[in-house]
Amino acid sequence: MWTLGSTRSRGAAAAAAMAGGGLSWHRLPAGLRGYAQRLPALGEKQGPVLRSGAGRQPPGTGVMRSVRKIILNCKTELAALQKCEPRFHPGLAIVQITDDDMLEVKKMAEEVGLHVVHICLPEETATEEILDEIVKLNEDPKIQGLVLPRSLVMSDAAINTVIPEKDVDGITDVNLGRLVRGNFSACFMPPAASAVIELLEQADLCTIGRTVLIVGDGGAQEAALQKLLQMEGMVVVSCQWQNKNIMELLHKNDVIVVTSPAPEGLGEDWLNADTTIIAYNLPAVNSLSSKHQDFQQDEPRSSQDGIGLLKAAMQIKNTVESSTRWLKQQQHEKWNLRPLKLKPLSPVPSDIEISMAQTPKAIGVLAKEVGLRPSEMEAYGCNKAKVKLSPLDRLKEQPDGKYILVAGITPTPFGEGKSAVTIGLVQALSAHLGVNAFACVRQPSQGPTFGVKGGAAGGGYAQVIPMEEFNLHLTGDIHAITAANNLLAAAIDARILHEGSQSNQALYNRLVPTKNGKRNFSPIQLSRLTRLGIRKKDPSTLTPEEVLKFVRLDIDPSTITWQRVLDTNDRFLRKITIGQSGTEKKFVRETQFDIAVASEIMAILALTDSLADMKTRLGNIVVANDKRGEPVTAEDVGVTGALAVLMKDAIKPTLMQTLEGTPVFVHAGPFANIAHGSSSVLADKLALKLVGKNGFVVTEAGFGADIGMEKFFNIKCRTSGLQPNVVVLVATIRALKMHGGGPNVSAGKPLSKEYTEENLKLVADGCCNLQKQIEITHLFGIPVVVALNVFKTDTEAEIDLACQIAKQSGAYDAVPCNIWALGGSGSLQLAEAISQAADQKSNFRYLYDLKMPIVEKIRTIAQKVYGAEDIELSPHAQTKVDLYVNQGFGELPICMAKTHLSLSHQSERKGVPSGFTLPIRDVRASIGAGFIYPLVGTMSTMPGLPTRPCFYDIDLDSETERITGLF
Repeated sequence: MWTLGSTRSRGAAAAAAMAGGGLSWHRLPAGLRGYAQRLPALGEKQGPVLRSGAGRQPPGTGVMRSVRKIILNCKTELAALQKCEPRFHPGLAIVQITDDDMLEVKKMAEEVGLHVVHICLPEETATEEILDEIVKLNEDPKIQGLVLPRSLVMSDAAINTVIPEKDVDGITDVNLGRLVRGNFSACFMPPAASAVIELLEQADLCTIGRTVLIVGDGGAQEAALQKLLQMEGMVVVSCQWQNKNIMELLHKNDVIVVTSPAPEGLGEDWLNADTTIIAYNLPAVNSLSSKHQDFQQDEPRSSQDGIGLLKAAMQIKNTVESSTRWLKQQQHEKWNLRPLKLKPLSPVPSDIEISMAQTPKAIGVLAKEVGLRPSEMEAYGCNKAKVKLSPLDRLKEQPDGKYILVAGITPTPFGEGKSAVTIGLVQALSAHLGVNAFACVRQPSQGPTFGVKGGAAGGGYAQVIPMEEFNLHLTGDIHAITAANNLLAAAIDARILHEGSQSNQALYNRLVPTKNGKRNFSPIQLSRLTRLGIRKKDPSTLTPEEVLKFVRLDIDPSTITWQRVLDTNDRFLRKITIGQSGTEKKFVRETQFDIAVASEIMAILALTDSLADMKTRLGNIVVANDKRGEPVTAEDVGVTGALAVLMKDAIKPTLMQTLEGTPVFVHAGPFANIAHGSSSVLADKLALKLVGKNGFVVTEAGFGADIGMEKFFNIKCRTSGLQPNVVVLVATIRALKMHGGGPNVSAGKPLSKEYTEENLKLVADGCCNLQKQIEITHLFGIPVVVALNVFKTDTEAEIDLACQIAKQSGAYDAVPCNIWALGGSGSLQLAEAISQAADQKSNFRYLYDLKMPIVEKIRTIAQKVYGAEDIELSPHAQTKVDLYVNQGFGELPICMAKTHLSLSHQSERKGVPSGFTLPIRDVRASIGAGFIYPLVGTMSTMPGLPTRPCFYDIDLDSETERITGLF
């Protein structure tokens, strides 16, 4: 039997021990049945000292051996992890409030090699502030474990703010739920409960059939302990102190686990002589003194000291386990993706009917399937979510997947189905072949949605769903761009007005107003002073000459290139006059509206790689020249920070899904005529990390390969540093017949019989355009696979002929695909061809060196890509080239703005035109986005509505809110 010694009476010592912190073990000797009237107040500071008597070894003797074994194993495991991943330095965050004793955990973490973040908060810290700290730690990829003080462990709000992956205390509802269900590989064992099991085993008390009573207030942690004890084969009963049968229960059990103080008035004769009492999860009674803190060398002075160390060791063990799981997650094993089943109908219904017939997965489920954490996404309803940029940092050491670009031949006005092929291909790869595959597509403008073309979600059984949400507003990115663009436009005209109507001093007084008797420059004003060479921070010290330089932008109104935008096709806004109100004091000028996706801010969004980079690009936007011919930027106007604020959410890609439940990033949609016309760099980079090295990311370039693909390579790839593995060139029999001499094709008009009946000659003649686009792709050294998008009017002979000619012309492969009618199953042959082509060695190269003169870069594109004999710059265009060179913009890439309906500048010339000179009527610059764009012929940036727009067919059921006729 064990004996107990103490400096106080044995009864008081035992009672104090039962109220003790962490875990304390006490075997009561005979004669001590009535030792306690009640458990003492929480926090009493004197603990017992156990010594061994005859018989069984007292619990606690082997504590230090267990602690040392755990720490050694953790140290070894962490070293092995870091050997595989040398840059991996996992961290443990410890949140401490006032006197919470967290020293043991910190020392053990440091010994093992964990990076420790120790956050000490004052006792008066508000709950909201504490929760904010926890959220920050959740989002920190360097932190793999989070330990809370006991005062927070008792708070449901604090507990469940910790994400389960970092819950090394094992106390969140998710972790406890997994434990109770027996899902041990996905949960963490609560350290205190694990310590109970460890010490029971040391005392040889953890045996099948032994009875255990858990008595206290009840709760989730007690449920966890009960589950663990039952797993050991013990018979467990749980009750509260108020139970009317408490005395009977206390007498009947071998082991009693007390989780809360006994109430006053409890009778004396309530324990058997041989009962083992465990005080569990109560406040600390005894802290280690400085000379007893070395868990490697000294045996604990009391069992309570040792048990505290054992619990801390278990927390370290869980942190290392969390690190192991985290690294395993980064290895990009095959996704556990649950595809959605398709039941294609014939005839194929409308796109919106197909979309509405499918039930999408909850967006949180999809995010989990592709390896995104709950803290990395912001849900917008049930079907879409913004994804933060933090996974880029979390996954930065992981290899990228294969990068596939979908381009096309010169299209008809209908389009040839590049978006549908993009979606159908990832459905085939992911839903049918079990490969990790992501689609990255542009966000559609409502201009074409309500105008001529209709939606841009793909088509038939290969589309993004819900297609009505995809085509209408989405998560508001285009609206954010519209707001930012128009704020800058308003700021420009307001600055011209104020500079034209005020003196230098009056301007200065308003730009740098006195507040509370003092003037201060804002950060953006200090930045302008630095650019002007004025190294002063005190507004009162500027000389009159410096004030003049500071307040006068001297914008030349005739050079303003920044227009207002609207995401609606409105031809009557192509030229407007502003400033006609009397309040504008006759500062009247002509200007125009562009479609919102033509804004340079949209191009910036598509090319940026971080929030800081976006802010820099926004500041670099050149809106006009001053009267000395120097560029005036958004930073000069003082609006950069405000633009960044409006765009802070738009920078995050939107996660959606295909009809077959595979992931899609929808992000950015720059106008493909005057910009590069592809989705964002950030979406591509995120997707490439999420799919892993054996996965595929499929993205799309706007228009034909001569425009969209060329810009993708020379602009987007230069910005991102990414290089596609394969180009998919989409063609249709319809487009080939048009290029072979078929009648004109116009949106809204029925196709002539040449397009609905077999005509092998038109197909063969039209393959010249396909051959030219294959040749253009080879200029960049990338393998090309031709995807022939099949329509129901195409004949087998026409399809075979087109594929044969494509392969003879240098395509790696050419395959028909029926994605519109069948979805992913209709593009399995294409998916197999892509997989094989991606393994081929490529020799990617840019078309031109950035150091080439602007005119030579334009000439290179015109001759090598379009097939022009030469170029001809108008005097105005040459003047603009000279201006940009003088301003230091001569080494930017070129973004040609020309018709997409022909390789030449004349849309009516089909096939492969030759012998033409490409006219350059103007040259403009998007300095923030980072390219020069020459204008070839007349280029409208504000589409107009046709006689019968798509909106005639769009309607809403006012009772069901069901949308019809969208596409």
